[in-house]
Amino acid sequence: MNRARIHRLLESADPADRTGRIAGCALAALILANVAALLLESTWPDDDALPAAFGRFEAISVAVFTVEYLLRLWSAPESPDFAGRFGRLRWICSPLALIDLLAITPALAGFVLPSTLDLRALRALRLMRILRILRLGRYSIAMQAIAEAVREKRSELASAVFVVLVMLVVASTLMFHVEHGQNGKSFPSIPAAMWWGIATLTTVGYGDVVPVTGLGKLLGAMIAILGIGVFALPAAILSSAFTERLSRHARPAAATRCPHCGKPLLADTAAGHDGEGEATPHR
Repeated sequence: MNRARIHRLLESADPADRTGRIAGCALAALILANVAALLLESTWPDDDALPAAFGRFEAISVAVFTVEYLLRLWSAPESPDFAGRFGRLRWICSPLALIDLLAITPALAGFVLPSTLDLRALRALRLMRILRILRLGRYSIAMQAIAEAVREKRSELASAVFVVLVMLVVASTLMFHVEHGQNGKSFPSIPAAMWWGIATLTTVGYGDVVPVTGLGKLLGAMIAILGIGVFALPAAILSSAFTERLSRHARPAAATRCPHCGKPLLADTAAGHDGEGEATPHR
């Protein structure tokens, strides 16, 4: 199997590529199984009581993910984005490749250096396995659309986050000065009041820190109402961008398959469906 075929197998998003689809589903299932194993491990009182099956499953998973990472690295120059002299280095530094590396490096370190690591370090390395769930972004159009939406609207989101931070600082400062005299235990400082500000602006309202004065309650009610609108702003920006990105992902698939029988269209047929030429019947 040549390098181009490996690249298509691992990176192709073509729904007509059955082998690539099966490989993607198998890897996604393995990632989900790893997350499930991590959750189940927490039900045992200590690491020594874990069944040996967990260790064997982890070793097999790390081996599969390592082989996958090396194959992706080897076939990376087949992508136009990573072609050229330093293509593989650019691929290693790409976000998805870094996630892949972070998902397997702690496990490899735990296997190679178990005797030199104390129990806390080993547990920290095992906790890093939760990063494997981020790898599901490769196999989900919706997750890719979310990442693209955040990237596309990063300036608008940054502005919205700035507004939220300003509101948090202002609300916490005002509440500290209003409540500190009569409720100093709950609001001993402005940074401590920020916990109340976060819970109020997000409308969570844990109830562990509450104002007791009349003015403090009035201020808290106003801030809670303002918080609904403030946090709706980034949500609206993300939802509109997400919907737009999903529609962009859906267009190519609709243009390359026959709407009647679902078979792949020829190149000139697809052009005809897009209005750029005469449609040619597919065979």
